[in-house]
Amino acid sequence: MRALSTLFAGALLVSGLSFGVEPPVFEGRRIGTGTYEAAAIFDVNNDGVLDLFSGGFWYPGPGFDRAVKACEPMYQDTYYDDFSNYPMDVNGDGYLDIVTGGWWGMNLSWRENPKGQETEWTTHLVAEVGNVERTLFCDLDGDGTPEVMPVTNPVHIFKLKKDAQGKGGGGFEQFTVAVKGGGGHGAGAGDINGDGRPDLVFAGGWFENPENTYDMNAWVWHPEFEAPMASIPMLVHDVNGDGLADLIIGEAHNYGLYWLEQGKADGKRTWTKHDIETRRSQFHDLQLHDMDNDGKLDLVTGKRYYAHNGHDPGANDPVGLYYYRINGGAFERVTVDYGTPDKHSGAGIYFWVEDVDKNGWKDILAPGKEGLHLFMNQGPAPAPPAK
Repeated sequence: MRALSTLFAGALLVSGLSFGVEPPVFEGRRIGTGTYEAAAIFDVNNDGVLDLFSGGFWYPGPGFDRAVKACEPMYQDTYYDDFSNYPMDVNGDGYLDIVTGGWWGMNLSWRENPKGQETEWTTHLVAEVGNVERTLFCDLDGDGTPEVMPVTNPVHIFKLKKDAQGKGGGGFEQFTVAVKGGGGHGAGAGDINGDGRPDLVFAGGWFENPENTYDMNAWVWHPEFEAPMASIPMLVHDVNGDGLADLIIGEAHNYGLYWLEQGKADGKRTWTKHDIETRRSQFHDLQLHDMDNDGKLDLVTGKRYYAHNGHDPGANDPVGLYYYRINGGAFERVTVDYGTPDKHSGAGIYFWVEDVDKNGWKDILAPGKEGLHLFMNQGPAPAPPAK
């Protein structure tokens, strides 16, 4: 089933302010009815055209009207065991593979792209690391290639092995942070202390990335805040423009979306909470992108539908997909989609933002138990003709 609808994004003011930029129009379309919760946009077959990937299927561009079977992720208790879809050329053959992790399988793995052919993708085990609800990807050591961090306790860092030409060698080297810390529901990566190195953020504090990322005894744990049941990721971003990195956090399994303002008092770091939303729930995945081409990053997020099989607060509320304009600590919500899950979309656990049609405006691929939806950003609506 493929539903086609045009959605005009209307700004609902959370802050009571209008930022003076006309919101773009999104054209929404249901691509597939599969209940996978992770998705990605990349060129699967190296034909120069972007394709869509979600769970067990990929959809060739530019039409996306055909589902090609890639694999069969484990299915248990209404969940597909596929909680990240990150494109990475793991084996250096010039084709992007998929790195993923699973809760039920308790492992990190990668799926090998069969060189763009429409055949099955072979799944390779990287490591058994315990329950993986989400995987982070961030260049921790500054070499230009993201490290892979399944959200587990203890904290594991996986570095892609490369050959002499700098291409992927088909595997990963595993490092485990020896310092006690981390854990809880919530994780992210970003430079907290301004030393130029991305740190790792968790529900109860943050790990300071040492000068040598792979000195596993040199990581320092800072238990400076508590954010139970936080989103994955927790975003590191200077919200108010004061030069200090703040945190943007969603309540992954409750009502609420907020930011923690970093400050200084008596030589110590402080964190002050500011609410963004209090009446919407299950903000599991958060990303930063410029959605309206005003040169400023916006917060993109939405509701994860039917998490914990409908037992979370707000489980029966409408689903929604939004972006928030950020201006000096004020947030303005712009609704991309909102309504019942049989016709509308939330954000799943791992959505993707990319300019699919190369029109200069970023689009959103939103997976979830309500199906896979693509929202094409058309830019602002044309001004009505003068009378």
